[in-house]
Formats: sequence, C-alpha cells, structure tokens
Amino acid sequence: MSNSTLPTLPASDRPEVATRLRDALLGAAFTADGLLELLGAPAYAALARSETVPALRATRGDTPLETLVRLFLLQQPVPHARVADVLPVAACVESGWLVSVGTDEVAATVDVRPYGGPDGEDWFIVSDLGCAVGGAGGIGSREEGVVLGVGGASTTLAGITVRTPVSAALDLGTGSGIQALHAARHATRVTATDLNPRALHITALTLALSGAPAADLREGSLFEPVRDDETYELIVSNPPFVISPGARLTYRDGGMGGDDLCRSLVQQAGDRLREGGFAQFLANWQHVEGEDWQDRLRSWVPRGCDAWIVQREVQDVTQYAELWLRDAGDHQGDTAAYEALYDAWLDEFEARKVKAVGFGWITLRRTDSDAPSITVEEWPHPVEQPLGDTVREHFDRVDYLRARDDAALLAAHFRLAPEIIQEQVGLPGAEDPEHVVLRQHRGMRRATKVDTVGAGFAGVCDGTLSAGRILDAIAQLVGEDPVLLRDRTPAQIRLLVEQGFLEPVG
Repeated sequence: MSNSTLPTLPASDRPEVATRLRDALLGAAFTADGLLELLGAPAYAALARSETVPALRATRGDTPLETLVRLFLLQQPVPHARVADVLPVAACVESGWLVSVGTDEVAATVDVRPYGGPDGEDWFIVSDLGCAVGGAGGIGSREEGVVLGVGGASTTLAGITVRTPVSAALDLGTGSGIQALHAARHATRVTATDLNPRALHITALTLALSGAPAADLREGSLFEPVRDDETYELIVSNPPFVISPGARLTYRDGGMGGDDLCRSLVQQAGDRLREGGFAQFLANWQHVEGEDWQDRLRSWVPRGCDAWIVQREVQDVTQYAELWLRDAGDHQGDTAAYEALYDAWLDEFEARKVKAVGFGWITLRRTDSDAPSITVEEWPHPVEQPLGDTVREHFDRVDYLRARDDAALLAAHFRLAPEIIQEQVGLPGAEDPEHVVLRQHRGMRRATKVDTVGAGFAGVCDGTLSAGRILDAIAQLVGEDPVLLRDRTPAQIRLLVEQGFLEPVG
C-alpha cells in the first residue's frame, strides 16, 4: 500500500508556524503535567492504552486545554471559534496542521502528544492520527507507511541510552523522532535515518514543535544512507525488529528472514563507531531448536567491540504471533483471515525451527582492547529507569577489571555501593544462615549470593583498607590461612565489582 493513501502531513519547512503553535500549546498548559492535572490519573493512563472514553468525559468543558486535548489527542472536530481563541488557526490551516471540516469546524491532521523530557523539558511527539500508541485494539491503521508515536519500546531505549556529551549521534529508523529528540540534548550533530520518507517528515515536525535543533534527515535502510567515512560516538536504534512472515507494516516488520535484520544492524555497527563510542539497540532474537541463544547473540557482536546483551523477556511462538497479530488489529477482522495469518506465522517459525523469541537490549562499545568483553545474560526482573548511567558504569567496570590481575585487585581499595542491603536466608533459630544475599535497590536491582567471607568483606569495605588487608583480618577472625583466603576470594571480589555491588576507590 502506498504512503499516498495516508493523510497529507503539515509542512515541515515552516518553522515559524511550528514556533507559534508551540507557544500556544505551552500557553494553554498542553503539557504532560497539564494533561495529568486535567484528566486525572485513570483517564491519563487510559490514553496510553488507546482508550479515549475517559478523556472525552473529562474534556466536556470549553477551556483552552480541553479544546487542545480534543483536537490533537482525541482527534475530534472542534468549532473554529473555540480553536481561534487558542491557536493561530489561519496559519495552522494554511501550513497543514489543521484542516477545515464542514462549515465551522477544524480537525487536526496529525496526533500531537505532550512528552516530558528527562530534565523537565516540554516536548511534543507527532505521529499519524490514531497511531500515538499501540494497545489491545491495534494501532488503528493498517496502512503500510503509518508512523507511530511513543510506546514502551521507545521509552525503554531512551532510558537505557548513555547520555554523555558527543559530537555526532545517529538514530537509525527514527520513526517519529523520539530518539533523535533525546540525542539533540547532548549531541552537537544528530543524523536520523528511516526507510519511510513519511517518518523523516514527521521527525522534522517533532523536532520543530519541541523547540529542538533540526537533524540531518536521510532516507534509506539501516546504514545505507551513511557514508563510508562517517563515524559516530553514539548510535541508537529501535528498529523494525518483529520476526514475521513478510513485511506488511514498515514501522515494525524488518523485511528480512527471521532475526537477520537485528543481526545485520549489530554486526554493521562496529565499523561506524568511534573509539569509546556506544551503539544501543532493542532487538528480537530467535531461540532455535538445538542452539544456545546466548551463543547465537555472541556471534552477532562485531570485532573490536565490548558488548552487554540483556534478555528481558521470552515468548513462545504462539504468544509472539498473537501479540503482533493483535498489534496490527488482525484479530478484529474476518475470523478465517485471522486464522490464516496465524497459521502463516507458525509455518514460518516451524520452517526455521524456532521455539521461542527473546526480546531485550544490546549495547556495544568500541574498544581497542585485545580481549573484548561480551556479557550475555537473562534479567527479566524490575529495573530502575533511566539506566543510561548504569550502562556506562558497567563498561567502566569492564575496563577496570580487564586492567587488573588478582594481585592488583587485592591491592585495590573498594567501598560498598549505595543502597545495598543484606538478606540472610535460613531456618528459624539456626545458628548460621543457609546463604547470604546482597541486593541492590538502584539500577539493575541485582541480587547475588555470597558466602560469609564475601558478606563480611563487602560490609567492611569503606575505602580505607586494601582488599588484601581486609581478607587478612577476616582470616585471623575465622581462623583460616590468609594465603588460602587470598587465593580463593578474588573471583568473588571480581564478581561483586562486575555487578556493581563494590565500587573501586581512587
């Protein structure tokens, strides 16, 4: 289906109109905080599920904010006179943000959704009508080139991205421009690419309406629009990672077999990264019969890169097919057609011997080390977003440990990371616990078992004594040979540092 069947978008070369529209939206408190106050938490949350009835009930008045909510979020025609009290109607109609309906009403041509930036910025995400978010009812359109707004995947990627200042950032598959908008805060130059020209147009609108600098927008698939001599300090991508038979929907279906799109994206990123630069992706990967999924992902990592890959969720093939058939709204159509599509998905998985599909985060960092570190793990538990600093600190610890043998580790000083608690597990009344657990209350919120020596060591670490001196004191306390204790404990210290329970001092 051609993009030409979709509604005409507002002009992207009229920054003065976007500025006037932004000023009007902010003047009416059309912001994330303003919406929450107007609608209340239940109706606000319902919008994220594509349920509009509570918000319609909450906007039956005639205040400027209620007018804007009905116009841009609920896609309701609003009387011209009401809108004229809030917006520069003539300019918005002439530039395509609004369209006349009947004799005395206007309607929005795009969804405009307030979005709060990480430092309290008031941003606006533009998307196609009815496509601001997904939901149980599907995105509201089966058009091939629709552009979605903010979803859980978008905010997840934005939260895990390392936010250090960079000179050049690349957003591959920009969609509505959310990642490019975040990158504009800390990157001197932002390049955004997409196979869908409509997405590039909407990204320009998102940036302009949010008051952000314009990005270098390029049409093409994956790294195709990037010149051979161009490299970046940050690459981010929320790609069309869905493993599906065919490529019906540009925003989600990669058009390559199986998980080849995600694999290609990861493998090609290494050559585009500058030394020390990060590439961060969301991805799906196949769990293939007779193959270790962790080995599969390790094979994706390009040479010259450290990697941290976290599997957050696994679905069997039936759950996965149902999720994405519902995403497209296929379950609401003809039953026989739905069953035929479902069957086609299962045929594809059977042919590839796929038993399940994993979802998670992939972070690469360009390194000059001769021994790159590749960590592949499963962590389905709750985490504390944003995690950008946690991701950066993970690779800092990789560098620290890689540069130190056991002797250097014992000579080093450590302190217990903030907000670590100790849990002792055992039978009531027992003299000693069966095991001790250290648990984080920040970042990844990890928990790890340690023996009594490990627990005692962590508890004493305050940066004043070297690891070796602490172990000598523990050996004397428990009556153990200090040489043997020094020999067997570095592995446990290394793990506690690697997972962020202990922080190097100095």
